[in-house]
Amino acid sequence: MKWPAWAPVALLLVSAESAPAAPEFADVTAQTGIDFRHEDGRTGDKYYVETLGSGAAWLDYDRDGDLDIYFVNGADLPGKRSAGPPTNRLYRNDGGARFVDVTEEAGVGDEGYGFSCAAGDYDNDGFLDLYVTNFRADVLYRNDGDGSFTDVTRSAGIANDEWSASASFADYDNDGDIDLFVANYVQYRIDDTPLCGTSGVRLHCSPDVFPGTQSLLYRNNGDGTFTDVTHAAGLTNSGDKAMGVVWSDYDNDGDVDLFVANDRTPDRLYRNDGEGTFTDVALIAGIALSENGVAMSSMAAAFGDIDGDGWFDLAVTNYHDEPNMVFRNDGDGFFSDVTYQSGVGGEGMNFLSWGGEFADLDNDRDLDLFVTNGHMDQNVRVARPSLTYAQPNQLLENRGDGIFDDVSAFAGDGLSLHKVSRGAAFGDFDDDGDIDLLVTNCGQAPDLLRNDTPGGNHSLTFELVGVQSNRDGIGARIRVLVGGVWQAREVKSGGSYPCHSDMRLHFGLGEAGSADRVEIRWPSGLVEHLRDVSAGRLVRLEEGASGRTRSR
Repeated sequence: MKWPAWAPVALLLVSAESAPAAPEFADVTAQTGIDFRHEDGRTGDKYYVETLGSGAAWLDYDRDGDLDIYFVNGADLPGKRSAGPPTNRLYRNDGGARFVDVTEEAGVGDEGYGFSCAAGDYDNDGFLDLYVTNFRADVLYRNDGDGSFTDVTRSAGIANDEWSASASFADYDNDGDIDLFVANYVQYRIDDTPLCGTSGVRLHCSPDVFPGTQSLLYRNNGDGTFTDVTHAAGLTNSGDKAMGVVWSDYDNDGDVDLFVANDRTPDRLYRNDGEGTFTDVALIAGIALSENGVAMSSMAAAFGDIDGDGWFDLAVTNYHDEPNMVFRNDGDGFFSDVTYQSGVGGEGMNFLSWGGEFADLDNDRDLDLFVTNGHMDQNVRVARPSLTYAQPNQLLENRGDGIFDDVSAFAGDGLSLHKVSRGAAFGDFDDDGDIDLLVTNCGQAPDLLRNDTPGGNHSLTFELVGVQSNRDGIGARIRVLVGGVWQAREVKSGGSYPCHSDMRLHFGLGEAGSADRVEIRWPSGLVEHLRDVSAGRLVRLEEGASGRTRSR
């Protein structure tokens, strides 16, 4: 069933007496027309660059009301020659759950060795632009609004030639346009690949072998160009090994803060000081290291209010033998490590986790956690029999109080796949009112997992249009009240390593037929309210329009 663009729509209903079931996902990749396959360039020579894998984005690049897909590809490495150069690919959603490859006509088929991407309307013209992170040379594509893009990397003042793992847009200075943070990983050269391994088995090297490097913050000048303000903003940490990056107003003071997940070096929580500068408070806040004082192999980071107390909590994915960690936001500037109390820490210690994100996948009014897994080494089982290269992903269902149960074994054929997964992008591609999953895999085809969760739970989805704030309302927060309980979401770009999810905000309402209240806090500081918003709607909110729904 298809939603008309921006119009109210009724969801399919079941009997009110039906008990909501656990989330259930079906692998529908084969029937959607997606024929992308990631190329990592492996030859057995253990080039470190081949390990980080593949990213993707859900974005409505043509503004026709449905979600399109952009896949980031790797490239050939020494000793590997593909029939044609591996390229990134853009698939247009034709509105019938079918996708058409439009890469060539759109002009976004970058041939660099890529990792992730982030979307955001940096020039506020109403069309989403695209930033691609690469090994050595990133790309900024300006959306021309006619189905095509232009590479404006150099003219825009972007000059990142390091190995960048991920990126994210946000308006950190609240001036009405979005800025860009680029997470750079390690210093590495293809022609300098050390021999590493254990017990006579050659494996990929640890990140400890390679020096760290400086990540970058670019301020948007409002004229189509950016200025590197990394050092002026107080973000100088040249020894970091950044992978995941996420913006969130963790301290509820009205401006976005920045968390950077570093691989085997301390994580960073940059508190926005509100004057164009940041202070790293991660160590004081209790999230820089593990509870044992050790820097973890942090990959993806996700913020979300998992216990409904109004403060955004944090999850960070890690290497095998390291738990995926959960930190509860105590609301006073500090976090408590609840990794094991939450039920997350005891799951998947033999999995190497990469992507991770919160979403209400069963529309029951709380945030669940999805984690992607897969090893770096095809021959890891020779060195350690308990580990595998291909691994299952994990779905952890929230009981409603911030405690999670691993329901992967009961979540449909989409969770029974064993692949070398890296990322997951979240979005309702078929517009039926629940969140679907796009999983990217290293050296393999992706998986599009349609949410087929049964039951009578309802939902609401909001799309924001900034006026004084940036065009897509990145950094805005919406709170929804249902049955005396508030939920909160933030509009964000980029996010879970290495993928970009749909920026529309999705709320499960459970069995309720409407939201009692909706509060929208814009980056400009404007706060608007709605009352009695019926379920089953895609609501487009324009800043300053008194919360009225606008149809296109």
